[in-house]
Parts: sequence; C-alpha cells; structure tokens
Amino acid sequence: MYSSYFAGLVSLAFTGSIGMTFVILACALPAYNVWWPFFVVLFYVLSPIPTMVARRYTDNAGGTNSTCMETAIFITMGFLISSFALPIVLAHAGTIALGACFLTLAGNVIVYLTILGFFTIFDSDDSDYAMW
Repeated sequence: MYSSYFAGLVSLAFTGSIGMTFVILACALPAYNVWWPFFVVLFYVLSPIPTMVARRYTDNAGGTNSTCMETAIFITMGFLISSFALPIVLAHAGTIALGACFLTLAGNVIVYLTILGFFTIFDSDDSDYAMW
C-alpha cells in the first residue's frame, strides 16, 4: 500500500522538478538572463491554497457542491490564468525573450499537471497525505 504512494510521490517530485527546471532555464540562460519569469512561482504557491481551504470547510459542512468550493475554484483558476498570462504579457512588452516565454509556459503546464496529480493521487481518505 505504501509503496504505491511512495512511487506516486517520487514521480510527482520528479515531474515538479522538471517543470521548475524549465522556469529556471527561462530565467538563467545567457540568451535570456532576466529573472522576471520566476514570478510565476508565486502563483504555484498560491494556487492550491483556496481549494485546500475550501475542501477543509466543505468536509465539515458535509456538502459536495457548495458556494465555498465554487469560489475557491474560481480563485484558483484566476491564479492559473494569471500564471500563463504573465510570461505572455512580459514577452509582448519586450521585457523577456520569446524563448523564455515558451520555457515558462512549458514549466507552467508541467507544474500544474503535477499539482493536479497530487490532488488526484492523494485525495483518497485512506491516504496519510489526505490531511493536506
């Protein structure tokens, strides 16, 4: 039982590190050499917080489709869209290069799929990670 959770956790850590590598490469490659794309990490940290708070609240309320959960999903989607829009706007303004924009967008896709995978794999009640 724990080996499947351990394998899932290791694979999620690996894919998350690949996504963060893309974001760091968008900032640190000599052709780009600007650190503006690294601000998307703030969105990575903030995006799961509303959903986690709403899940904790709706679990106590007993409802599956509540206004709190709908609001949390709306705020989470706002963070997600903002993290994709930030590198596009920065590239359009000429602040970052187009290659840095593409690397940041690729990192966004991988990191958000990793976050989605975390909530999907460890959502069951028999998991020790369900308390997160």
